[in-house]
Amino acid sequence: MVQVDGELFECSHGEYVLKIRKFQATDTAALRALFVETVHQVNSRDYNASQIGAWAPLSYDFATWLARLSAINPFIAELDGVIVGYADIQADGYIDHFFCHAQYQRQGVGKALMHKLLETAQQQGNARLYAHVSITARPFFVAFGFVELTAQQVEIRGLLLTNFVMEKRC
Repeated sequence: MVQVDGELFECSHGEYVLKIRKFQATDTAALRALFVETVHQVNSRDYNASQIGAWAPLSYDFATWLARLSAINPFIAELDGVIVGYADIQADGYIDHFFCHAQYQRQGVGKALMHKLLETAQQQGNARLYAHVSITARPFFVAFGFVELTAQQVEIRGLLLTNFVMEKRC
């Protein structure tokens, strides 16, 4: 079990406490590694190697990535001092990034992050949450009551990838 803000969530990592906190600039490199590893290891079951390489290239500009993270200001999930996931919610209810480390899939990290986003949405007074959700993440979002509005093809670095515009009414 993990405890986040007084709520308990299932976790198969012993007695560690999952901590959810806000992004810090010192998280930048770790979040890039988490993003790339997750896309390459987890999303590769639904996207081909070229699409994965376009979505999460191994080379990147640190300053650009830091600026991106600073703009979305995500919540960070930390387990025993290790960053195991991150997710954000914008003022209008848009979820831009939602990633759980490849080694911590289906262990309560995503559930805890989603609960934090739902709590934040309520505090912000959002009438809805919405996201552009990968094929891989679609079942997870459905499990939290998100509905598919449309499937779409998005171009990333010259390649087309399928994702879904999904929303949840609050």
